[in-house]
Amino acid sequence: MNKIKAITTIVIPVLLTFSLNTKFGDTPPLLKFLNPFTGFWQNAERLAAPNNKNVILKDARQDVQIAFDDRMIPHIFAQNDHDVYYAQGYVTAMHRLWQMDFQTRYAAGRLSEVVGKKAIELDRYQRRMGMVYGAENSLRGMMADRESKEMILAYTAGINAYIHSLSTAELPLEYKLLDFKPEDWTPIKCALLLKQMSAVLAMGSNEFYMTNIRKKFGTDVVKDLFPDYPFKEDPIIPVGTKWNFDPMPIPQAPAPFADETASNIKTKELEEGIGSNNWVLSGKKTASGFPILANDPHLDLSLPSIWYQIQLHAPGLNAYGVSLPGAPGIIVGFNQNIAWGVTNVAADVLDFYQIKFKDNSHKSYWYNNKWNDTKVRYEKIAVRGGGTEIDTVFYTHHGPVVYTQKPKDFSKASNVPTGNALRWIAHDESNELKTFYLMNRGKNYADYRKALTYFSAPAQNFAFASAENDIAITANGRFPLKYKDQGKFILDGTDPKADWQGWIPAVQNPTVKNPSREFVSSANQSSTDQSYPYYINWEFSPYERGKHINDRLTAMKGATADSIRLMQTDNYSIFAENVVPTFIGLVNKGNLNATQQEALSKVADWNKRYDANAIAASIFDLWNKRLMFDIWDDEFTVANVPMRYPSRDRTLHLILDEPNSRWVDNVNTPVKETLSDLVNESFKWSCDSLERKYGPIGKPWEWANVKHTNVPHLAKIPGFGSKTLLIGGGKMTINAQSETNGPSWRMVVELGKTPKGHGVYPGGQSGNPGSKYYDNMIDTWANGELYDLYFMQSADDASAKIISNLKISKKK
Repeated sequence: MNKIKAITTIVIPVLLTFSLNTKFGDTPPLLKFLNPFTGFWQNAERLAAPNNKNVILKDARQDVQIAFDDRMIPHIFAQNDHDVYYAQGYVTAMHRLWQMDFQTRYAAGRLSEVVGKKAIELDRYQRRMGMVYGAENSLRGMMADRESKEMILAYTAGINAYIHSLSTAELPLEYKLLDFKPEDWTPIKCALLLKQMSAVLAMGSNEFYMTNIRKKFGTDVVKDLFPDYPFKEDPIIPVGTKWNFDPMPIPQAPAPFADETASNIKTKELEEGIGSNNWVLSGKKTASGFPILANDPHLDLSLPSIWYQIQLHAPGLNAYGVSLPGAPGIIVGFNQNIAWGVTNVAADVLDFYQIKFKDNSHKSYWYNNKWNDTKVRYEKIAVRGGGTEIDTVFYTHHGPVVYTQKPKDFSKASNVPTGNALRWIAHDESNELKTFYLMNRGKNYADYRKALTYFSAPAQNFAFASAENDIAITANGRFPLKYKDQGKFILDGTDPKADWQGWIPAVQNPTVKNPSREFVSSANQSSTDQSYPYYINWEFSPYERGKHINDRLTAMKGATADSIRLMQTDNYSIFAENVVPTFIGLVNKGNLNATQQEALSKVADWNKRYDANAIAASIFDLWNKRLMFDIWDDEFTVANVPMRYPSRDRTLHLILDEPNSRWVDNVNTPVKETLSDLVNESFKWSCDSLERKYGPIGKPWEWANVKHTNVPHLAKIPGFGSKTLLIGGGKMTINAQSETNGPSWRMVVELGKTPKGHGVYPGGQSGNPGSKYYDNMIDTWANGELYDLYFMQSADDASAKIISNLKISKKK
């Protein structure tokens, strides 16, 4: 009854919200939704897993045993590959069906089928960006491989077995809220989910901003303010690493392209990248004498959780880790012999090409001194209550022309230049599933390297450790062979020399094995020093997180899982260490009011840690953002000429080494401003802003209150997200956090004769808001703690941790 009361307090306000302010779709019929036998009441008391139940399913080949532990994590014991993925699909759907459905509909541009015309522009965008086109190509690659094909088909069959077992009463709550039912799962949905991860991690593009900057300021300013290598760096592959290969010839750059101004997009202020970390210590630096691997991929947080914990056991396979609901296998995890973890590379694998069409029919485009036919793809978008809309997309050999005319006022579309074709690695045939099939079964370094050869996108820094005491890291993906700065600006779609000319050989991707410093690490910074012969990108995440990680690992001796856990939640900011003394020194202390004087004192005494109760962190964070604005906005915000700001690294260089730079002066005022003027103005503005919003300096100014971290529901349904979490961390720290972005999975693995895993994510195993397993791990995650991961060796392992069992039997 308490469960029913709890879910009632959530759902009734949601219904009122939907009724009074229809924000996302139509309200379901109230009588149907409130029906005590089939409506939302049935979701309140449902068990998260069957209690010692035997289900007979026609597609199972042999019996499968599934043990659910006290956090509702399934441990699957199958007798063949088909059944282990069949069972994975079944139990994942049992806990996350609506999430799987919603995410793949989003990726496919099919939300209008559920919520009506409100989603039509989003659906058009997804189709026009080639999400379905790319998924179709990837699926072709996966289905051509025997093992990958079996994974997908078995996983799909398992999902459908669960869908077909559901009554109306058993449907997940969101189906009842939005009044629709699940359709059968198909293999393309697995590919769509992987394409969506590529969109999240490898769809960044700056060439339209950079094109405008070059036109306005010239090449010399671009080289100065947007250099190809940062002012400060501590790269992933250690400086001085020798490249033991003969590099491919670099393509010759074509003549400069007289590009047009990209004017249909918005000016872009500096944005921090997605801040993931991974590292591995060799056994020489650990108490056990075996390697320890740590990983915390940082993504936009949501409920249900992005990840789903699972253990998969079959002949030749015993792996534990996290999977993506909707795709088979384990993405980040460990087995008896190895452990692996990933961070984003941020390679430049998406370029825009300006297309010259023959006429407004868009049937022909000029390329290689002749007219070429475009291919036409008709996208049929079903709209709930509104029939079907047909959207016509023209494809060149580069890829889709996303918009042939300026799109409607839609935020995502504002990042795409009109009349340009999109060349994106995620459109190509690929088979990332094979990487994880092999990695899950890997025994040593050679197996790790073989698995990586199948991985195309999104490019990832794969950290590795083995019980044989090998450690390694590889910036891995399918990287186009580019001339320097290719893709930094909009490219000439008429010139074959501007095309991607080939691929960097996979064996020549940046990698290091067993370095002399006895550790490897990555934090999204530059992959290499400038000796690497190939161009991967010109801008990566700022160096500070990686530098602090490397400093700590260098000093570390006798490391344990707990010391690594504490390091994952390190809130210290090297950036603040670098600039706070200069900031403080430039403030005119005699020209401050009482609040500003107190605020300055707090920053001056600050330990540079973004701890939850740090008032100074709130002041400095806003101060730094405002100073960035004051330095760059006057030159880089021009009507109808959208540009972007220089990086934080370049701004740091200006503050520390170029205080008299021309960029300090505000060109929109008659006086000539100095750096001191801007530092003082930005400090006062920040203090005044905080005081207006939070009142006098006190608890409301504490960093946790200002940052306001929370975990929202995937569809932003009110009441289904988390409360505000009073935690520390910031974008410039190892514990990189923002309002809704942070460590989506923290994992530490101690290798040895028997591996010991520890991990947590901000959510729970269940996707049902009425289940205690929906968000039961959030507080543990917020406290910086990890659970011991129960790595079973057989289905017969006796443990009090196992609270439920499910047996899948073959239909006779």
